[in-house]
Amino acid sequence: MKQILMLTILMTLVSCTSKKVSEKDKELLSVAQENFRPLPTAIIDVEQKRDLLILGQKLYFEKKLSVNNSMSCNTCHNLETFGVDNEPTSPGHEKKRGERNSPTVLNAALHASQFWDGREPDVEAQALGPILNPVEMGMPSEKAVIDKLKQDQDYVELFAKAFPGTSNSMRYVNIGKAIGAFERTLLTPSRFDDYLKGDVHALSEKERRGLNEFIQIGCTSCHAGVVLGGDSFQKLGAINEYKTSDRGRYNVTKDKDDMYFFKVPSLRNVVHTGPYFHDGSIKTLDEAIRLMGYHQLDVKLSEEQVEEIKAFLGSTTGKGL
Repeated sequence: MKQILMLTILMTLVSCTSKKVSEKDKELLSVAQENFRPLPTAIIDVEQKRDLLILGQKLYFEKKLSVNNSMSCNTCHNLETFGVDNEPTSPGHEKKRGERNSPTVLNAALHASQFWDGREPDVEAQALGPILNPVEMGMPSEKAVIDKLKQDQDYVELFAKAFPGTSNSMRYVNIGKAIGAFERTLLTPSRFDDYLKGDVHALSEKERRGLNEFIQIGCTSCHAGVVLGGDSFQKLGAINEYKTSDRGRYNVTKDKDDMYFFKVPSLRNVVHTGPYFHDGSIKTLDEAIRLMGYHQLDVKLSEEQVEEIKAFLGSTTGKGL
């Protein structure tokens, strides 16, 4: 009995010792909390918006929204593969490819704007664009979309429930409202969120070293906040030139100062959302990290630094995904 008691005490002491937090780790956590914020628990009232969410989820997976019934939102933003299709650029209804990489839909509702050029303000507006895009889903008009859905009595009833008290619930804008509402449920809390809430040991030593590198070399000048990005535009090749024919945000604003500026992407789940950059031209995360260090920060990263930063970024992967 005494041996068991002594063993229990010893194990407790070892456990307590292993969980001690050094001053260095406390300092890193404090700096991290200044630069990042954990994901909110929710950004939409699921119970209050239940009927809208049911409609939105059905529409998200609905191939009738494409001209030949071949594509849904999920085709390019696959929820089984971290909200992307892992293609450089996505093939549309006729298998023609667009010019830009399809970013993840996960946590996208927390971005300040949508699309690489920020041309839409929120996920509700963003959801409507691809449906009418001739290369993507190819529907000829808003009316054609609604007429097609009206042929399905389930949709007539679902729209009426989702938008009660309106004489015309089946409107094109309501498709965006429903899909956007569903996308607002797609949050992916991770171990990094646990860390930001004070659990230092939610990250391994290697991940903490990577976090420290990420902060020290200046990555947080762009990739900070709740989703580690998503709230600003930066010139690709800010310090060392990066050659691309895509003029980025200039195509929206026509302001020459916006030439080659793109929305800073979120880095949550980034280990799984390749290929990378606006055109999907970078195959691996290692290469993306190296190129960003050089072109944006004028830093030539060692292999060890790249590995540690990548390890840290892995801690942002949503739990259970």
